[in-house]
Amino acid sequence: MGSNAKIRNIKGTRDILPEEALKWRRMEQVIREKMKAFNYEELRFPTFEYTELFKKSTGEDTEIVQKEMYTFKDMGGRSLTLKPEGTPSVVRMYIQHGLRNRSKIQKYYYIERMFRQERPQKGRFREFRQFGAEVIGSMSPQIDAELIKLALDIFKELGIKGIRVNINSIGCPECKEEYIKALKEFLSPILNGLCEDCKKRFITNPLRILDCKKDRDKLNSAPNTIDYLCDDCKRHFSDLREYLDYLGIAYDVNPKLVRGLDYYTRTVFEFIHSELGAQDEVGGGGRYDGLIEFLGGENTPASGYAVGMDRMLLLMPEIDGDKGIDIYIVTLDKESDIAGWKLLSGLREEGFSCDKDYLERSIKAQFRESDRQNARWTIIIGQEERKRGVVKLKSMETGEQKEVLLNMKAIKEEISAKGS
Repeated sequence: MGSNAKIRNIKGTRDILPEEALKWRRMEQVIREKMKAFNYEELRFPTFEYTELFKKSTGEDTEIVQKEMYTFKDMGGRSLTLKPEGTPSVVRMYIQHGLRNRSKIQKYYYIERMFRQERPQKGRFREFRQFGAEVIGSMSPQIDAELIKLALDIFKELGIKGIRVNINSIGCPECKEEYIKALKEFLSPILNGLCEDCKKRFITNPLRILDCKKDRDKLNSAPNTIDYLCDDCKRHFSDLREYLDYLGIAYDVNPKLVRGLDYYTRTVFEFIHSELGAQDEVGGGGRYDGLIEFLGGENTPASGYAVGMDRMLLLMPEIDGDKGIDIYIVTLDKESDIAGWKLLSGLREEGFSCDKDYLERSIKAQFRESDRQNARWTIIIGQEERKRGVVKLKSMETGEQKEVLLNMKAIKEEISAKGS
């Protein structure tokens, strides 16, 4: 970059301006309110973790680990990674802090920034925002149904319509072993015609071949995971469908849905929307019953999901703009400006949102600024008002103007009486 070139944000990141920040605040507010209603507690975790955490949990040969992670060494030579997803950090915290001892079932959520070095596209960034929900300690399919319901309630509250739910079961480790044998038999004759990634996955993790976007059409006749479920896994999936039906949740069974991470077992699901194009996934998740034990904890079932908030933003309807501030103070001379500045501080302490001019602008320009700020009230202070110990209080909605004593109690009472 030349010395005179303008510095811009890094590719794959985004700037959020005040108008869009309003939608982000609304989204975060709804997420927190719904999580509270479902009795989920918030977790916040570090921006980076030891690289080994993601390699072990997500899978050595996953797209995330192989191609997308931002990994670096610190001054001590330790390999660290900017978090690309949330579940491994949640599990690490669960084990490290002995959260199992709090109660048998733990329900958590997070709203975090994640980082993946992938090609930026519609609603997908290299620094992105994600919320997720995790339930640790129960094998019940009711939990899977609750998680799906929770996400759909959030979408509904935000006015996001047209979300479709896909579900599947990939079974327990024993089911997966039988299924992978059948899948390899299917893949062997067509392997040379598949992409290079699929050829590698055939050796390391054949199940992930079903996630391939390039060779999707060639995999239409691949065997289905639900045809290889053991009796327990069949019952679990049947019960999940029954609970979703009971809740009135529409869904499609997608027998090719496997989710691209090593830790998933049994239930997997995704939320998709047609307006997002080929990359139509808004979020998804499933069970990871073996992950906690694999990372050094006790054998503990768990289920969860994550949703891309940048993608949700594309689907949210426009919302009403900020209603503006309560009060704008207009001052007519230097001494009145000092009085207005003192009054400003007191009004803010009383809980009013307010501001004043700092550019020594004309009275006319100050009133224009009051309009621009969408102030509900304008307070005018000049030499004459100061002498008599009053201010002029003007309703910007009605244009009505009234003199009020220059003290906090009188101003507050007058505004409250009119309805602020």
